[in-house]
Amino acid sequence: MLHPSNFSSSPAGAAELTRQRLIRAAFELFTTRGYHDTTTAQIAKKAGIAEGTIYRHFASKQQLMNELYRAAQRWATKLVQDTARDPEARTARAQLMAVAHGLFEGAAEDAAVVKLGLLERLEAVIDDESRKAAREFRLALERIVAEGKAQGAVRTGAVEIWAGVWLATISHALEKIVAGDWKPGDAGVRLVIDAAWKAISA
Repeated sequence: MLHPSNFSSSPAGAAELTRQRLIRAAFELFTTRGYHDTTTAQIAKKAGIAEGTIYRHFASKQQLMNELYRAAQRWATKLVQDTARDPEARTARAQLMAVAHGLFEGAAEDAAVVKLGLLERLEAVIDDESRKAAREFRLALERIVAEGKAQGAVRTGAVEIWAGVWLATISHALEKIVAGDWKPGDAGVRLVIDAAWKAISA
């Protein structure tokens, strides 16, 4: 799962540890208070640093949020791509089921990452690079759905529509898990996975 250390490949010196504390504090505040209601002073206080220190690492609150968003999208994209390459998941249905379970486990392990990357409505503040990262996630998902169409398992129609329908259905369970209402192994989660597949299956 995503961890603050994944944002940098440099050794975890004092500056990097400070950066990681900033990232974790921002994740928590952006997903509990909301991006617009979170101030840099609050982020600094939660991270245990001076407010001015933030600007040694990030040019602005918006840049910080975009870096967190992109990291969450990259994690989700890698999950989909790794699943698509898994020789044990040969059908589109098996691959989508594995993706769903991976997202659910991620939501249980690190709710803030999944909430910021997949559930929050941030269109007004994300930049072009973040939009590209989000599109890469959707494209990876669409490739699995397209394979399902080729297998005759997914109904006719635009791949992007069915990928969106599947993800929207799965997002219901993600919201429940992020809120702490459900766990990945709950019966409701299994029902959502089944419903997501039935919504797009031929």
